[in-house]
Amino acid sequence: MLVEKYQKSIAGFVRQKISDEGVVEELTQDILLAAYKAMPNFNGKCSEFSFVCSIAKHKITDYYRKKKLKTILFSVNPKFEEIAQEALTPERDVLKEELKSEISKTMKELRADYGKILRLKYVEDWKSSQIAKMMKLSIKAVESRLIRARKQFQDLWVYDKKKSKKLVQANSPNKR
Repeated sequence: MLVEKYQKSIAGFVRQKISDEGVVEELTQDILLAAYKAMPNFNGKCSEFSFVCSIAKHKITDYYRKKKLKTILFSVNPKFEEIAQEALTPERDVLKEELKSEISKTMKELRADYGKILRLKYVEDWKSSQIAKMMKLSIKAVESRLIRARKQFQDLWVYDKKKSKKLVQANSPNKR
């Protein structure tokens, strides 16, 4: 819904600040994803579009901050790029393992057939027709189960909800 409603407007907003069309598309997607994840925290004190634009401003600022840091570091000494990649790897690996753990935990909470169908489709990259044959179902039945399985996964998924709640609490003006 957010994509349909705001994709063109947000892309235009980003395009005013950034001329690289590839970056515009990537940032637009990041902004809409961040807005979707933050929507439970939208309190209606401003319009929904203003809310999404504020997220866009932060994402654009982050983009330029990272770009400036890379330019400064790597122009001083190209060796810094290699060092930076090595330094970021442990943090990235920890986050990846944390995410894998949360996905695994959520998959275990799913109804057994839902977990199986999601694993076949998204982990093992099977086509719906292959799943249908293996599970002795029609392709339509497989598609329906995938929809219900994704819905149940989303309902059970708490990782983003926890992260969003921490972020809101950390940025809350009432925090002392």
